[in-house]
Amino acid sequence: MTKELDRAKEAKKVTWVGFFVNLVLSVGKILAGFFGRSGAMIADGVHSLSDFVTDLIVIVFIGVSAKAEDADHQYGHGKYETFATLLICVALLIVAALILYSGVDKIILSIKGETILQPSYIALIAAIVSIFSKEWLYQYTKNVGNKIKSDAVIANAWHHRSDAFSSIGTLLGISGAMFLSEQWRILDPIASIIVSVFICITGIKLMIPALKELLDHSLAEDMEQEMCNIITTTDGVVAMHHLKTRKNGNSFIIDVHVMVDREISIVAAHNIATDVERRLRAQYPKNRVLTNIHIEPEDDVEDDN
Repeated sequence: MTKELDRAKEAKKVTWVGFFVNLVLSVGKILAGFFGRSGAMIADGVHSLSDFVTDLIVIVFIGVSAKAEDADHQYGHGKYETFATLLICVALLIVAALILYSGVDKIILSIKGETILQPSYIALIAAIVSIFSKEWLYQYTKNVGNKIKSDAVIANAWHHRSDAFSSIGTLLGISGAMFLSEQWRILDPIASIIVSVFICITGIKLMIPALKELLDHSLAEDMEQEMCNIITTTDGVVAMHHLKTRKNGNSFIIDVHVMVDREISIVAAHNIATDVERRLRAQYPKNRVLTNIHIEPEDDVEDDN
């Protein structure tokens, strides 16, 4: 349990860092967009503001997911972390939709003859600062997420990178609107639309594995094959079948039927099951491995249920 608490502590630490960076960036970008006359920068600032919500989601749900099993959650609280990942993805998609709507609306108004204001240098500088800040935050958060094997933290890292992509698009749009002729000011809202597409793609990519986990999708085929090899090469194991796997936050849940020599004692069979469990846990030291090993005598006939 100490391992889970340490993991939650690291996740909260990196998320709090992101929280305060986002606080400064979101306020700064929205003000820069307002005073710098850039719709793309305001949209970029709103994107950073959405990071507040996702940071809070991670802080709250990572703490819950680290709690031990109880009567109502006998496999632990790992799915809370998965649910947090899903919420982050939904937030990304909502932000992408809002930015897309704003950009399309401005382009339509421009086509109808409304003049788009020229952005100023304050918006340009804010975009540059945002790119470097968010890329650093992405690298830092992703490294921690990989270290502690947290999908929610990794998803939050990609939210930071999507903000960096957003700022790159914003920088290009602002630059074109500033340094080219008046007709090119439409690049500002076009940039916001392009950014929204990147954000949407990121959200969908992160959402798919979260949905699979919530729906108890099996672990990857190569991982299951690896588990089969570990089990069948354990001393005393004659054969195995009925392997079932799923993921619960940072936990791997493994159910398997193991066949042993029918002449050995119950104690010997139990020791074989313990060896299988120990080897599986050793193979995945950064994950919590929960096993349910059903021992059967060799050549025992059993239905497939």
